[in-house]
Amino acid sequence: MGKWHKTACVLCPQNCGIELFVENEKITRVRPDKDNLRSRGYICRKGMNVIYHQYPADRLTHPLKKVGSDFVEISWEQAIDEISEKLKKIVDKHGPRSVADMGGSSTGGHMEAGFGLTLLRSLGSQYFYSTTGQEFSGAWWVNGRMFGKQYNITTLDEAQSEMIVGWGWNGMESHQMPRAPIVLKEFSKDPDKKLVIIDPRKSETARIADIHLAVRPGTDAILAKAMIAIIIENNWEDKEYINKNVEGWERIKPWFENFNAREAIEICELDYDEVKEVCRLMSVKKWCIHPDLGIYMGRQSTLSCYVLQVLGTICGVFGVRGGNVIPGMIMPMGFHADERDEKTWRTVKTNMPPAAAGSFPPAVIPEEILNDHPDKLRAIYLTAVNPMRSYPDSKAFEEGFKNLELFVVNEIVMTETARLAHYVLPCRTFYESWDATFFPWTYPEMYFQLRRPIVKPPENCLESSQILTMIADKMGLLPKIPDSLVEAAESDRMTFAVSLMDFVTKNPKSLKVTPFVLAKTLGKAWDSAAKAGLWGILLTASKAFQKNAARAGFERGIDQGDKIFQALLDKPEGLHVGIADADDPMAGIATKSGKIEVFIPELEEDVIALTPETEREALLMANEFPFVLNAGRHMKYNANTMMRNPEWNKGKRACTVCMNLEDAQKLGLTDQCSVKVITENGNVTGELEITEDVRKGTVLIPHGFGLVYNGETYGFNANELTKNTHRDPIGTPLHRYVPCRIEAA
Repeated sequence: MGKWHKTACVLCPQNCGIELFVENEKITRVRPDKDNLRSRGYICRKGMNVIYHQYPADRLTHPLKKVGSDFVEISWEQAIDEISEKLKKIVDKHGPRSVADMGGSSTGGHMEAGFGLTLLRSLGSQYFYSTTGQEFSGAWWVNGRMFGKQYNITTLDEAQSEMIVGWGWNGMESHQMPRAPIVLKEFSKDPDKKLVIIDPRKSETARIADIHLAVRPGTDAILAKAMIAIIIENNWEDKEYINKNVEGWERIKPWFENFNAREAIEICELDYDEVKEVCRLMSVKKWCIHPDLGIYMGRQSTLSCYVLQVLGTICGVFGVRGGNVIPGMIMPMGFHADERDEKTWRTVKTNMPPAAAGSFPPAVIPEEILNDHPDKLRAIYLTAVNPMRSYPDSKAFEEGFKNLELFVVNEIVMTETARLAHYVLPCRTFYESWDATFFPWTYPEMYFQLRRPIVKPPENCLESSQILTMIADKMGLLPKIPDSLVEAAESDRMTFAVSLMDFVTKNPKSLKVTPFVLAKTLGKAWDSAAKAGLWGILLTASKAFQKNAARAGFERGIDQGDKIFQALLDKPEGLHVGIADADDPMAGIATKSGKIEVFIPELEEDVIALTPETEREALLMANEFPFVLNAGRHMKYNANTMMRNPEWNKGKRACTVCMNLEDAQKLGLTDQCSVKVITENGNVTGELEITEDVRKGTVLIPHGFGLVYNGETYGFNANELTKNTHRDPIGTPLHRYVPCRIEAA
């Protein structure tokens, strides 16, 4: 007899609730979980196909070591001994700047990030690279300056909003908010609400919008500046909100006064009156803004994010109900790392700061390896990311990885990146292990789910958290743990907590490696370092979270965290572990002034220089590359690289080159013909898809393809076209603005 198990989808950050049917120790069916408080029975086709993620043909089941050009199976003991010895030698000889951690990037589980960072810090290094740094360096750096902490990301309070403005976001396909298609359709159908989409193409979301501003690619920053100018000219800014909550507005206001908004909007190839109407709506509606990769990875990434934040600020959308709020968090998505602090590292070759809540931008990694600096990167341990298909410039990354002295990959499958490693260590899947994510999508309620294993892992597969603990232990980075503490882990949790407190009091240095101590004690008893780590997080949560948890009914006290942990065990579908103070939605602002600080001196020159004259010149395309390539189409047929078996898309036009009919006709191209996309960095060949939804002068391709499965490559790899040096000054690759040309193949 089989059984249904409550869990969550792991293929995108929404982690929608699902139920999996297990019979004979195998997952055979999927259905949405109606009891999940966040997704409430919603699931997309990716989640319904998650079995393809769980059972890939290239599953890893033994530790592997590269010998020559081949991999051979080795024991865990040999793997940990050799990796630990080599890592120690590299750090001893070249110093802590020689090692980096690439992890914390999974959409399915975040617990390994704490263990990876603890190992990194124990080695004395700050070089943490993640997909957060890949996509959000500019945006989160701006958050740090305006809201006080880089991790102070805002979420939409759409339940109380009257208008959603989606900018560079296709929520119908790439959700990034709970039940996005349902919410967006409700907005579009409600006569009292408005859905505004600002996007070059007529995306699936733009099709249902009340207003679609088909902005010219690369002009987001000047459009936002023009909108601010229109609002000032018409005296539409929220003066009461600004006086109460904003610091520095009078200093930057002259940047936007007497600005030629009409000419700027012509540069954007938009209708002035339509843009003005959107500005008017922003002054009378309670609205929230949802930017996405069209902004974050578009031309002028950081500048666009900044001007867009200023636009929202003067309209009073931040820290108000129905606007954009800083949600309650069990723990932040990263940590604040201000590059103005002399203790904060920069990369040695490219001089990049950790702008995305402690994460450095991965685009610089090839340069940080391939140089002659004595502090260059020489060793990387990597978990839960596939840079060879996820990060820009696959050729540069391949060359970089091949020049490392030590490259260790913790993985579920033999990915394109794992093939370049010196050691590949087999991990448990998300349905074979305990794990959780910390995405803060709901407000004021704080939803959280502790996923548990529902099928047994192969014998030699471990959690990444366990693997990192083993390496740290072998390197001598852990204090001696007494038998009494190990034995206490076999008793009840609060008895163990008392023993742990006694141990930490006597060994204060152990605080810096608490995740490893928990892994060696509770984690040993539970066969899960991740589960033990989460228990520790809840017991030592911040005072802010403790207050939020008390509002949800968890009485404050020494055992509050343990009670929440037990509630999570009792409710596999997840629950509300806290409720933010909705009466004070500005509480999350952490600047010195306690207000939103809109003056960022480093961007002053750039904003002032943003004029129709400068943009007209800058936007001219070279004859060699007349089209703008958007390298990263969001759609229901891609799941980054987590679904490797192409069968899940059988019969679908999943990996195509999309362009406008008029552009195709000028080139003599027809639908379904084979075309070559050529950029400065390389070329790929694919099937042409002609659609009026793509704006003239642009080309659209998806990401997450070019995967090698059962010896065959499915689709093309978008990152053969992107160059890692084609990036924003803060490090974000400009995937949404890549000059290209198209030829018949």
